Amino acid sequence: MKNKDIRKLSNDELTSKINDLKKELLNLRFQAATAQLPNPMRIKEVKKEIARAKTVLTENQGQ
Repeated sequence: MKNKDIRKLSNDELTSKINDLKKELLNLRFQAATAQLPNPMRIKEVKKEIARAKTVLTENQGQ
């Protein structure tokens, strides 16, 4: 998800998105531990998406 797409979301949607991404990250970590992860770079991508969403959420709360 791009920054411009994330910025269009409301605070509730951002919170929901962050929770979904955290669940996905947990599942990816389990797959990595059991050597069933097809794309290891996805973990890095999900972490960055979480960080982007949290940054935008913090910016929105300051306004």
